[in-house]
Amino acid sequence: MLTRSLEAVILVARGLGIVLYSGRADTLVLAGVLAQTAANYDMPVRIFVTSFATPYFMKEKPEPKLPQEFMEWGQKMFEGMAKMKAPSWYDMLKDAKELGDVKIMVCSMTMEALGFSKDHVDPIVDDVVGAATFLAEMSDYEVIFV
Repeated sequence: MLTRSLEAVILVARGLGIVLYSGRADTLVLAGVLAQTAANYDMPVRIFVTSFATPYFMKEKPEPKLPQEFMEWGQKMFEGMAKMKAPSWYDMLKDAKELGDVKIMVCSMTMEALGFSKDHVDPIVDDVVGAATFLAEMSDYEVIFV
């Protein structure tokens, strides 16, 4: 079912826009999986990092956490991913960028609000932009929030 949905998106959209606003471990992994999958389909991807995801795209990043209600299943999921030798969310995004046209942009307003400067930004990030810049690129993209 997921493949069918992604194929439908590919037929109507020029690319995939991901608004990543949560720094939870599960959403970071989801962004990595979706970016890799779209890159494998030769679909351009633009990721707009904002809000609570922002600290995870700085050079000194915190350890991603799961909310309390997901702890039991989250622990099982991450143990299963380790057994599968699945890459980390960060490595998934790096791989997606190597596979295709994947760009990661961090929200300039959020960076300023959190006291970050461009010197803090992790090398995986392509640019620091405002929401208007991100949205200007999204006219033909399917945009999702994670």
